[in-house]
Amino acid sequence: MKNTSTQPFNAKLAIVLFSIISLGYLAILGQTLLAPLLTSFLLAILLLPMANFLEQKCRLKRSMASIISVVLMIAVISSILFFLINQLTDLWQDWPLLKQQGETSFHELQHWISANFGVNAQKQIEFVKEGASKALSTSAVVVGTTLLTLSTSLLFLFFLLLFTFFLLNYRKVLFSFLTSVFEEQHTEKVSEIVRQIQYIIKKYITGLFLQMFIVTSLMMLVLWVLGVKYAVLLGLITGIFNIIPYIGIFTALVISILITFATAGAAKVLLVIIAFIAVHTLDGNILMPLVVGSKVKINALFAFIGIVIGEMVWGISGMFLCIPYLAMLKIIFDRIDSLKPWGILLGGDEKPEKKRKVYRLSKNIKLEEQE
Repeated sequence: MKNTSTQPFNAKLAIVLFSIISLGYLAILGQTLLAPLLTSFLLAILLLPMANFLEQKCRLKRSMASIISVVLMIAVISSILFFLINQLTDLWQDWPLLKQQGETSFHELQHWISANFGVNAQKQIEFVKEGASKALSTSAVVVGTTLLTLSTSLLFLFFLLLFTFFLLNYRKVLFSFLTSVFEEQHTEKVSEIVRQIQYIIKKYITGLFLQMFIVTSLMMLVLWVLGVKYAVLLGLITGIFNIIPYIGIFTALVISILITFATAGAAKVLLVIIAFIAVHTLDGNILMPLVVGSKVKINALFAFIGIVIGEMVWGISGMFLCIPYLAMLKIIFDRIDSLKPWGILLGGDEKPEKKRKVYRLSKNIKLEEQE
């Protein structure tokens, strides 16, 4: 078979484009299997130190250490979900009051539109009714989609836990397979890439969860000080959605604006927007460098493109997975000579070395900016 490296540029381009399209199509077809598998890989890296500790220090079998690690992860996730459901229950109990306040705010908005734009209330009501009738006509589709999404989420969760256990339990086998696939002269480089991926992804995910906790606490405190109802729920939503870069914080802002508008009116909405801008600025300029660091150096353009493509292919799970897997690709690209230009394309501008910032909280406690 003829070597593709001697082919002209248009032939190489056609092969590359065909490969990308084929991989994308296979990713869409295999979403049920691949999405939880790739998510489990990240969780397995995060749980690996715990599994190693239980296996080496506590003298447990590898299977038992893996099971205990997964069970502890389930306990943490269940606690967060229980707390979130509890807050949503409070919101549901106050739904009649929210509905009444929302109607009052809607009538005030009607009068404002009539006074400023000359559109009378009757035309506004007709417009709303027309939109409502269109929404009701597709209600059966919406209900069916919701049930399908729920069943898919349960299947995703089942596969997620199962794959995490298997990846932890058979990690040595997978590593041996990965190193034996390549020629012996590349074994050292493959091992280095695997170690670097493990280190960076573990650091990134740990920092991401710490960032989520800090942002949640800050938003709860700020909204509570402002007297916003459901401050705890909105703070939790903000922290969870903040995991999704760029789009997550905007979605959380929209949800917070709607709930605040229904419960407190338009005046407090402005304060909520200012609070979101302040916390987001603090998060981007201080929290992100401190707790996440600059190890995952993906420029904003390709990060945003990755998020959009991830949403198109796998929805919310694709949006979450795109950044860490782009970081893995960059690690691989940077260590293979023929792929280094792609690593440069994914990365940001090279900046000169500068002294890392140190924030001293007390005499003995300080926070130092990560590399």
